[in-house]
Order: sequence, then structure tokens, then C-alpha cells
Amino acid sequence: MKKIAIIGKPNVGKSSLFNRFARERDAITSDVSGTTRDVKKREITINDLEALLIDTGGFDTSSELFQQVTDKALRSAEESDVVLYMVDGRTLPDDEDKKRFFQLKKRLGDNIALVVNKLDNDKMEEGIWEYSSFGVDEIFSISVSHNRKINRLLNWVYDRLGGESSDELEGDELLNHTEERYMDSRKNEIESEINISIIGRVNVGKSSLLNALTKSDRSVVSPIAGTTIDPIDEVIEADGRKLRFVDTAGIRRRGKIEGIEKYALMRTEAMLERSHVAILVLDSTDDFKELDEKIAGLVDKHHLATIIVLNKWDKREYEYSEAVQIVRDKFKFLYFAPIITVSALTHQRVHKLFDLIFKVYENYTRRVPTAQINKLLEEAVLKHSLPAPKGRVLKIYYGTQYESSPPRFALVMNRPKLLHFSYKRYLINQLREKFDFEGSPLLISTRGKDKNERRDDEVDVEDEIETVDDLF
Repeated sequence: MKKIAIIGKPNVGKSSLFNRFARERDAITSDVSGTTRDVKKREITINDLEALLIDTGGFDTSSELFQQVTDKALRSAEESDVVLYMVDGRTLPDDEDKKRFFQLKKRLGDNIALVVNKLDNDKMEEGIWEYSSFGVDEIFSISVSHNRKINRLLNWVYDRLGGESSDELEGDELLNHTEERYMDSRKNEIESEINISIIGRVNVGKSSLLNALTKSDRSVVSPIAGTTIDPIDEVIEADGRKLRFVDTAGIRRRGKIEGIEKYALMRTEAMLERSHVAILVLDSTDDFKELDEKIAGLVDKHHLATIIVLNKWDKREYEYSEAVQIVRDKFKFLYFAPIITVSALTHQRVHKLFDLIFKVYENYTRRVPTAQINKLLEEAVLKHSLPAPKGRVLKIYYGTQYESSPPRFALVMNRPKLLHFSYKRYLINQLREKFDFEGSPLLISTRGKDKNERRDDEVDVEDEIETVDDLF
């Protein structure tokens, strides 16, 4: 698949153009210089051609962190088939931009475009001639925020990707022309992927873990807390399955969330909604914090298959048995989640995460036949009779699993609202003993035979702790 890279200095509108081409608010945009730090990728379709669109961090050498960002952006450009070099049209041409543009043009030839952004009207466009010093015959003057003159740039990109003449198509038509076909194919592709979110508080090693899992330097790694802002995803293949890892922004305590980090938290929630598996990363060199528990509450809220990773194990604070006991005490509502100790820095045991991911995903998507559920219910009631609250007899007519991802079970009863929480938990424990649901939450609800009878609230019966809705 051909690659299109959007590059340039900070705050010239790269992420806005990325969102425009991707047709969704995917990359975080703000007036804060250096908002984008990692390379962000998204598959797009322009007319009948598919391509990988790449948003990069801005060129900035003012610190070690931003030098890393700059190096990644330049590598992305050098590895791409088409490059859109963006500048801010409200400023004078910059010698540093010219130098980088000339260097890239030597390799890319006519496949690099100079895109002058933020020219919101004809008056502002009058100074475009000043950019002729970049030595290109055609300059694209646009305004992403006003959706101004994007069509010509889209057609140019389409031609450079090898498409047939598309002069008759407008920008939206180019992006929508085969959208239905593309969305159908993407739906099938997405269904075959396992989506995995890496979540935790700041500086626990999430980005290092992503790099170790993907055997790349996909995410910028820095001791500076809050380095990752945009959720960064990377797709790899393992044992014939596609795994989409998402490195989410580190989460701070509410009082310490500043500026664009609030958008990062919102995007983290959005990523969790699309995920199947959550990897909760904890720092084994430090005491587990209240914030760790609240972040675990986000995983619980979205009912995800879960793996708990104790990172930095090469510098651990506790022995294994002690660490596991502390985790089990603090994260009781995730008692079903397996625990693994790793060192993302040295890659110690990181490879074992793949087997765990496949296992918990299989359990998360498991379906139990109704006949087996009813046999288990019959045996469970014989071992431990149904309660009779205030002398009223309860009967379970039958049980069924009505959904997976996560597994959800329904008990059809004569008095669905009277079944005590503890008995539901007992039945779930019986299900866990009979079938393998390690790593997956189980949810249960009760309902009456009458379809019009209101079903009681669905309950995750793993623990009596309530799900945290407003953590931050």
C-alpha cells in the first residue's frame, strides 16, 4: 500500500489536513505547538485507490524530546511515496523549510508538494509568489479550516498515487466515490482484528511496551511525563491474526490534567470503546496508586478482556508473590485478569504477552451452548438451592448466553428482581469452573417469561464494587 506523509513545522495544520483526508476527527488538533509527537497512521481511500495516510510531529530541535519527534517525521517522509510539505502561509518562507524541502525533493522528485496553509481568502493569497523560492512549478495554497482549495490538492495526490485522470471529481466525491465498497471491506478487516489498548498512568512504560511488542520505535519514548498525547496505533500480524495495538495517553490525577491532555483523555475513552483487550500497565518499581485503581475502573467500565502487566520488573520493588497479592487486593474487580511481569526496556517476557492476548480474546468471544448452560444451572441449584426471600419461591426456567465480547448471560425466572446478588455471583463462579473465561468479565441479567416485563439492570457480578463513571 502506498504511503502519503504530511510533514512540516509545528502548528502549520498537519493534523487538521490529516483529519480532513481521513474524514474524521482522529488526530488531536490545537494551537499548542508540538501537540502531535508520534507518527499517526490511517488507511484512506481516494476514489478507487487505497493509501496509508501518515501524520507526523512538527520539525523542532529545541529539546531532546522534540529532536526525536523530528527524526521520526523525516524517516516517515523518506519512506513514503508522496509527501505533503506544509507551511504556514501567514509567515515568510523559512530557510530551514527550504533546506529540508530541497533534500526531500532530490529523492522524491515530483512526488513532493509544497502546501501553503492558512490562506483563508484571496487577499491573504496575494503573497503566495514569495514561496516560488522553493523551486516548485506548482504551489498549493489552501485553508484547511475553511475547506478552501482542498480539491486541487486531492486530485494531485490521486494522480501521484497512480490513479486515472480525476479532474471531473470534486474533493468530497474523491473521498466518497467508493466509500460504500471501502467501508464494507474495512468492516470485514476490522472484524478480523484484535484491538488492544495499552492503558496506565503517566510514565509507567506504555510506549516502551508498544515498541517492544511491535519490535519498532513506533512511539516516542521519554522520561518526560505526558510525552504521548494522541493515541498511537500499530497493526502487526502474529500467528496469522492481525493485532491492532493502541498506545493511549498516560492519565494523571484530575488536578494535574492540563491543556490538550483533556482531549487525550477523551480519545483514550474512545479507544477503549472500540477495544477488545486492555493491557493495564503498572509500575513495579513504585507503590500502586489510587489513580491506578481509577484507571482500572475505566477498563471495568467498558467490560474489556484484561491483562495486568507489571512493567519494569528488572527494577522491581516487591517479590512476585507479594506483588501479586497487592494487585489482587487493590484490583478486586479485575480478579479474573491474568498477571504477567515484564521489562519493556530489556524485552524480558514481552513475547509471552502474545499467547495471553490470544487466550483472553478467545475467552472474551466464547459462546456456550444453551444446553450446556442449562445443565450447569441444574447441577448448581442441586448443590446450592435458590433462596426464598420472605418465603417467596424462586424458579429459574432456563438460562442462555445472548451475547459475547463480553459474554452476557440471561436467566429467565418467575421473579427476576428477587434473585440476590450473591447467588448470581455463585452461578458465575460455577460458569468459570466449568468453562475457561480467564481474562474476560462475565455479565448476568435476569428477566421474566413475559417479553414485555422489564429486565432488571444488567450486573457485572465479579464484585460488589460499583463501576466508576466519572473518574476524572
